[in-house]
Amino acid sequence: TVAPKEGWQVYSSAQDADGRCICTVVAPEQNLCSRDAKSRQLRQLLEKVQNMSQSIEVLNLRTQRDFQYVMKMENQMKGLRTKFRQIEEDRKSLMTRHFQELREKMDDLKPLIPVLEQYKMDARLISQFKEEIRNLSAVLTAIQEEIGAYDYEELHRRVVGLEGRLRSCMSKLTCGKLMKITGPITIKTSGTRFGAWMTDPQASQRNNRVWYMDSYTNNKIVREYKSMADFVSGVESRTYSLPFKWAGTNHLVYNGSLYYNKYQSNIVVKYSFETGRVLAQRALEYAGFHNVYPYTWGGFSDIDLMADELGLWAVYATNQNAGNIVIGRLDPDTLEVLKTWNTEYSKRNAGESFMICGTLYITNSHLTGAK
Repeated sequence: TVAPKEGWQVYSSAQDADGRCICTVVAPEQNLCSRDAKSRQLRQLLEKVQNMSQSIEVLNLRTQRDFQYVMKMENQMKGLRTKFRQIEEDRKSLMTRHFQELREKMDDLKPLIPVLEQYKMDARLISQFKEEIRNLSAVLTAIQEEIGAYDYEELHRRVVGLEGRLRSCMSKLTCGKLMKITGPITIKTSGTRFGAWMTDPQASQRNNRVWYMDSYTNNKIVREYKSMADFVSGVESRTYSLPFKWAGTNHLVYNGSLYYNKYQSNIVVKYSFETGRVLAQRALEYAGFHNVYPYTWGGFSDIDLMADELGLWAVYATNQNAGNIVIGRLDPDTLEVLKTWNTEYSKRNAGESFMICGTLYITNSHLTGAK
């Protein structure tokens, strides 16, 4: 038997008048059931406490890690504050250093305005450019009065963008027509009867260097002068010894490099004054050389190199074009012939030629009275 305190026990059983079974039982004390429920709740609470302890431990680890990260960030922020203060202190000196550069760029842009104004087809666009230049000039003036009032990078970007648009507009405008050619002007007499002197059309206004190449053959010495005055007075600043002799007098200085016809060949040479090295050389296909198709005066003037507002050109003649003038447009960097035009004018009957805005002009003689 089981005592009432230890579990359930059937005390008696009987059957009622309806045949239903009636049992009398002795149940355990009520506090035992209550104790089972409380134990279950206690276990659940204990599990929760254990889970919370684990969570607190994880949170503690995270907190320590985050605290170290915050400390690191605080040090970085202190460093950034120091850098920002330094940048703020150096801002005026930075603007002062670059201000003159921007002023010079604006000075280079302003002379383009009167040139653009003479072409009425783009009057509205030109007016817009003028307004933008005035705005930039006003900003520059304000910066001069109070350095640091404007973002230099933004200002520089606007100036460069405007310059590009102006250059693009200039390249699209027509140059008009040649109206008159004056008589020759003697700058100085020097060396042999034949030779060439030239300036760089791509040089800045402060770069007034002159280069002189004496004779039309059997020479490879180029003399440099710092200015036209030095050239007239004969004060040389430097000499260059070319790797190859030249032919003719139709040389060209363009964007810091000398372009010339290599002696006894139809090869064009590009020589850098800055590095003293040949940057490129290329043969003009079928071009006559060594007095095969010269101008009327001779002098190995078979290949004539020239530049205008549109770029670099070579004028020569070929057997395929019956000795008539061929115009070739050259890539200034590689000397590749980008395009050619065949004319019907005999090279030997031409006294000289020159290019203006993509149009070739030819004289019928090299003597007085030429047309």
